[in-house]
Amino acid sequence: MKITSVKGTNDYLPKETRLRDYLQGKILETYRSCGFERITTPILEEIENLDKSEGGENLGLIFKVLKRGDKLEKALEAGNPQDLADLGLRYDLTLPLSRYYACHRAALPTPFKCIQIDQVFRAERPQKGRLRQFVQCDIDILGSDSVNCEIELISTTAKALLNVGIKNFKVKINDRRILKNLIYAAGFTSADADSVCIVFDKMDKIGAEGVAAELMEKGFAADTVKKFTDLMSISPFTLEEAEKYCEDKSPVENLRYIIETVTKLAGDSYSIVYDKSLVRGQGYYTGTIFEIESLDFGSSIAGGGRYDNMIGKFLNESVPAVGFSIGFERIASILTDANYQIPEGKKRIAVIYDATDILPALAKAEEYRSNYEVVLYERPKKLGKLFGKLEEQGFYGCYILNESEDIKVFGA
Repeated sequence: MKITSVKGTNDYLPKETRLRDYLQGKILETYRSCGFERITTPILEEIENLDKSEGGENLGLIFKVLKRGDKLEKALEAGNPQDLADLGLRYDLTLPLSRYYACHRAALPTPFKCIQIDQVFRAERPQKGRLRQFVQCDIDILGSDSVNCEIELISTTAKALLNVGIKNFKVKINDRRILKNLIYAAGFTSADADSVCIVFDKMDKIGAEGVAAELMEKGFAADTVKKFTDLMSISPFTLEEAEKYCEDKSPVENLRYIIETVTKLAGDSYSIVYDKSLVRGQGYYTGTIFEIESLDFGSSIAGGGRYDNMIGKFLNESVPAVGFSIGFERIASILTDANYQIPEGKKRIAVIYDATDILPALAKAEEYRSNYEVVLYERPKKLGKLFGKLEEQGFYGCYILNESEDIKVFGA
């Protein structure tokens, strides 16, 4: 039997888990202090819900769960591969939240400000930075179409990042409605827009030439593709420039208001800028979209946007919604590589005792637990080896029952 974890998943050692617990706890504490409430949902969803969720390329990464028993046998006999699965693992937390709200909204306040910190699953091709099982830290506001919701989400997410030690970042913001107007101005139709957005979202990875080539491969006219890439190559491309292509000016006015307000809130802590090339790959976004980019590491560490039609798929009525998700694995990796030290909490010590002294050892451990986290260890044959392991794991020191007068501090 194999002892390694499945490709695309990770085992975490105690030291790594301690850091992950601290970071999630700090993010949760920040979210709660800003008025959001935590919920949990199952990792399993109906496959029909997942398939109809407009998750962009994520729809091709769903882990599907086969039917069981007689239902599976009948599906196999029917010979239709699409009918073999009835459930799937959630690929993000937005679809489960939308279903949850549709089911429970009578018991929830309006607007509903919620937290989800949980695992999601994608059948990614395993590679660095691409896991099949990972954690997302989401906050969402459901039931309000006020642009102030975007401001609250951006401010709260930025505060959470600052609180865990991520300092040098900027918020990038766009609006799907502005982006679609630019797409239409190039000659694409409304039916083309989602497909163009999916390709354009790869701009950072494949560049303008790659975007043009992929659009051509999809069968779009060469002159339309050129007009689009020329339009997107205008620099600087300001909100004033974008406004020229928008009959409805409200999305531009909303972005101006958000940028001006968040800039005042942020002070010197971070910046917010309009980015015409920001797309967000999920098809369910309907308006404002945003990402946070780490300037130290050149990568996105959080993203989200407004998805006003998702809940309506369950209720057959429009319910506004907007959310922001921190890429937890990315920030955990960044902080681990930077040898981040948890700045607070009790120090850990070990109480070492002979096998016959468990009662006095437990008593001594209780004495120290008001000031320390205490772990008990039976005395091994080689104390030095144990000391090395404890120091490696971040222990402050140890107390040897019947020998020590006080705690022996490692490295002192």
